[in-house]
Amino acid sequence: MSTPASYFEDMYRGAADPWHLAERWYERRKYDLTLAALPRPRYRRAFEPACSVGELTVRLAGRCDALLACDRVRSAVDTAARRTADLPHVEVRQLTLPGQWPEGTFDLIVLSELLYYFDRAELDLVLRYAVDALEPGGTLVTVHWNHPVAEHLATGDALADVLGSVPGLALASDHREPDFVLQTFGRLRDDGTPPPSPAAAEGLV
Repeated sequence: MSTPASYFEDMYRGAADPWHLAERWYERRKYDLTLAALPRPRYRRAFEPACSVGELTVRLAGRCDALLACDRVRSAVDTAARRTADLPHVEVRQLTLPGQWPEGTFDLIVLSELLYYFDRAELDLVLRYAVDALEPGGTLVTVHWNHPVAEHLATGDALADVLGSVPGLALASDHREPDFVLQTFGRLRDDGTPPPSPAAAEGLV
């Protein structure tokens, strides 16, 4: 069984930013590493589910022509929308995955601190939707806490094992620390090959 909606609603009922995303150096550093791991300087259309209060959303906005962010909790959506109100290319919606996966395709999908809330059946469905929505050559980023938590159904290392077997994806980078696992994947292109590395894209190799 996936983590129930009441868990998230209770967390935000007690605090506007229950995970202190705006305050902790750990979170700011992790966001900086996430942005640094993106293999392209810019993306056409990105999707960031579970955006919470929009800390990562604001940073991603600087690398995207259009960005759709969402969260299942209304108060989090409202906060993220206020934080990005001066960024017309950012849209924030209240959506619950996997049932409300948005239409269209993306060349960047960021699954940050999200996948460990799904049981295996819903996890497989979310990953299938992500691969189907990711354009050939596009980037999938996953970042997850790597310590056991009662409400988490997996750790970052366990999720990395699952992601490594998803058809259609090629691992591009794998950054692991005791606290979290950060990986980027490239959607295989139409000819079945992975997208080029940053150095190859600039003709350095």
